[in-house]
Amino acid sequence: MTHRYRVHVHYEDTDMGGIVYHANFLKFIERARSAWVRDLGVDQNAMRAAGTVFVVRRVEADFLAPARLDDVLEVETRTLSATGARLVMDQSVTRDGEVLFRAVATLACLGTGGRPARLPAILAAHPLDTTRR
Repeated sequence: MTHRYRVHVHYEDTDMGGIVYHANFLKFIERARSAWVRDLGVDQNAMRAAGTVFVVRRVEADFLAPARLDDVLEVETRTLSATGARLVMDQSVTRDGEVLFRAVATLACLGTGGRPARLPAILAAHPLDTTRR
């Protein structure tokens, strides 16, 4: 199951040449993951109040082609694996079907004191898509 999130590139996302600054791709995929969790019905503010948070443990990224000012991008997010306290997400940023950026992000769920905590049940039960694009 693939989650899709739309991003419009603003001036603040670009460098002096009008090309998206590389670190902003990480912001785009972070926003998409947050939207995915929210769309599943997980309230991250309630999680945090209860002492549980998500953290990014690892990101492996490939910058394949530039995005530019005023581009409309789509971030696709898929769950590759889920264990008790960890999610591995495959994410790609495309423009009109062309893949510009691809990343695999490993997320951990942590509780009080930074100790591993169980993923919310809805995330642990989410269908996996183990096919790598």
